[in-house]
Amino acid sequence: MNGDKDASLLIIDDEMVNRAILANIFSPEYAIIEAEDGQEGLDAIQANADRLSAVMLDVVMPRLNGIEVLRRLHQLELTDRIPVFLITADACSDTMREAYSLGVMDVILKPVVPYVVRRRVNSVVELFRARRMLGAEVERQRDQLLLQAQQLAEMGIGMVEALATAIEFRSDESGQHVHRIHDITCHLLHNTPLGEGLTQEQIQQIGLGAITHDVGKISIPDAILNKKGRLTAEEYELMKTHTVKGAELLSRIPQMREHAAYRYAYDIALHHHERWDGGGYPHHLVGDETPIWTQIVSLADVYDALVSKRCYKEAFSAQTATDMILRGECGVFNPRLLEYFCQEEPVLRRFYPCMKGAC
Repeated sequence: MNGDKDASLLIIDDEMVNRAILANIFSPEYAIIEAEDGQEGLDAIQANADRLSAVMLDVVMPRLNGIEVLRRLHQLELTDRIPVFLITADACSDTMREAYSLGVMDVILKPVVPYVVRRRVNSVVELFRARRMLGAEVERQRDQLLLQAQQLAEMGIGMVEALATAIEFRSDESGQHVHRIHDITCHLLHNTPLGEGLTQEQIQQIGLGAITHDVGKISIPDAILNKKGRLTAEEYELMKTHTVKGAELLSRIPQMREHAAYRYAYDIALHHHERWDGGGYPHHLVGDETPIWTQIVSLADVYDALVSKRCYKEAFSAQTATDMILRGECGVFNPRLLEYFCQEEPVLRRFYPCMKGAC
């Protein structure tokens, strides 16, 4: 991240040494503001809301503790505008559960590791900055919408695609995941009976929708998004909200709503984790209650995840991934979809030049 001394970072901690450590980490990139207790910190946030890039918030403090400050910020809807990071030596589940429910972006344990906390904070700051830029662009173009509707729709798609790619990098993926999901989805619609009844233009629109399938992950804290071990039940429930959050985000972009791809993108973002037997989420849809294009994106997403290296796993070979899908280890899929997927899977390997078993 490039330094921006016009941006400010607020450190709220009653221990001077803790403030000094955090200030030393972030002072090369931000103008540092310090507060010695929760009430002083809350006042500083309200006075500097428009220029704060992030807030580092201690838990145990006089006057107002960190959780009480979070409650006030949540009531004022400021956690939607400013990323807040809870800094604590207490990792008890009750504290973390309430912190996440109040909108905290991440919980960082003391003692902090400088290069780790810097990366975690800066990645979220960049995403919030991109989101503000997106919102500002939407507002700037609003008055010209009728005159330039098509141009603005294309611009909205480009912004969401850029945001989707940024989320990939945030989640420690290669930057090519969304493009492979697009290519696999379009290939199956073009080259199998699964695309019957769809025009070339509709398939292109579905491909655009596939790119935005995980856009809701902007709402998931780094600590969960990049966790190397198994998610707890609570973390998994929070991770699952990215489907609803993604659909909500797309629905709030005027250019996106007016684009022909919107109906596909919205359904894909919301339902790409549904499964044929109703065992998916968020709505437990059964069978063809989920449109075929969304089912295809679901299967493409699973296949790509299996054959790609992730922070929590090594890549599986193409054959192993296919066998796992057919055995139902990744959820139950439409038998007709699986038939055509198996028919085309050897061709899909060309999207992975260095896939195990395909090089």
